[in-house]
Amino acid sequence: MGAVMLQGTGSDVGKSVLVAGLCRALVNRGMRVLPFKPQNMSNNAAITVDGGEIGRAQALQAIACKVEPHTDMNPVLLKPQADHTSQLIVHGRVRGTLGAGNFREARGALLGEVMASFDRLRDDCDIVVVEGAGSPAEINLRAGDIANMGFARAADVPVLLIGDIDRGGVIAAIVGTRAVIDPADAAMIRGFIINKFRGSPALFEDGYRQIETLSDWRGFGVVPWMRATVRLPSEDGVVLERPQSSRHARKIIACPILPRISNFDDLDPLKLENHVELLMIPPGQPIPGDAALIILPGSKATIADLAALRAEGWDIDIMAHHRRGRAILGLCGGYQMLGRSIADPDGVEGPPGIVNGLGLLDIETTLQPHKALKTVTGTALGATFQGYEMHMGRTCGPDTERPFAVFDDGRPDGAISSDGMVMGSYVHGLLIDPDQRRALLARLSIEGSGRDYRASIENALDEIATVLEQHLDIDGIVALSKTAPASPTFEKPRI
Repeated sequence: MGAVMLQGTGSDVGKSVLVAGLCRALVNRGMRVLPFKPQNMSNNAAITVDGGEIGRAQALQAIACKVEPHTDMNPVLLKPQADHTSQLIVHGRVRGTLGAGNFREARGALLGEVMASFDRLRDDCDIVVVEGAGSPAEINLRAGDIANMGFARAADVPVLLIGDIDRGGVIAAIVGTRAVIDPADAAMIRGFIINKFRGSPALFEDGYRQIETLSDWRGFGVVPWMRATVRLPSEDGVVLERPQSSRHARKIIACPILPRISNFDDLDPLKLENHVELLMIPPGQPIPGDAALIILPGSKATIADLAALRAEGWDIDIMAHHRRGRAILGLCGGYQMLGRSIADPDGVEGPPGIVNGLGLLDIETTLQPHKALKTVTGTALGATFQGYEMHMGRTCGPDTERPFAVFDDGRPDGAISSDGMVMGSYVHGLLIDPDQRRALLARLSIEGSGRDYRASIENALDEIATVLEQHLDIDGIVALSKTAPASPTFEKPRI
């Protein structure tokens, strides 16, 4: 069976979207396709059918392939947390933490497990579409690499290099990659793709041919800027740094961007609502005083993010918001922050200890080493939902007697304050269901649209696949996936 790998000249060049779009295009051709990313680093994760967790991008790519997400699609996941460490997830399960100092040594030992997952996927489909991480031009990270060329060479998978023309310097980015990487690595790259082009591709014809000449790689197409990509969930925090445009909506829902924010795609369905303006508040800016709702998002390090929230003065904004009688919703880590205290007796997030929460819910949380990973269904605010739990903590207290949700198995979840204005829940993906979203907005006197978020994603994937069919040599990509890379007989380009 075949495989092809998409690597990039840098981060945020569009690898995840192009992999998803290519997967959908191949599926629409009648092929059995599966996505794969050897190593991912993201705090946006999803629950898999086999009860583990993988990066959000691979879950989206599974949707593009019209299959259930599986831990083999992302065998190594790193989730950054406090004190320059990352939680290590292998085959969907927590395996401990890695520091910056021992990461390089540890990752090389994981190649065997990465290859085992890849082999299982390749045996079960017509083609595996693989996503790299960062850039192969980061030659300082090459030793022990399992995310880019280390994997490509071990698995003998041909590579296409993606360059982002929208950020400028795409000729230098592609040709420069060819110049700095090892010749044996360069031999794995069989071509390039230009992404995010605005205007007529004919305007770049000369540049395109110059890249082919200087790199000795053939071009597989120029992909235009695709508006449909904004309708897809993102796992990369880079998207949170982009300027936001106001639609002058009647009601503002504000969410502070915490340093270790996780699963912020929980809020994406709110973008479908015409009467809502979702504002992601970056550090250095206050939470708007006229917000109808403040959402405290998930966090990979609740205690550290609570300290950061206070350092920004956002706790003062939140208290003022509460005094005005306006609503607050905490999700997962944000729910924990709303309570009276957060205890970490086992040092799950750092040194053992206990800190005061915001005190807006009469609850207490104790962090625990065991991570709850489970898909759930139930009822909240009078409407049904489907979602998932992904947290390391147990919460109890008087306000939990007014649960935010009740699962179908009878378990209560979350809490609501006595005045009904402060709510918290451990459920991720809560707002995907249109009835649940409409029920929350009704509490803010906002009429919900009832638009289907899942259908919006499916339509966006089909739109992207159509564009790729028009602008990429997909026949050539399929043929490439069934061939072995060339031997490294050519020299570095003279530039």
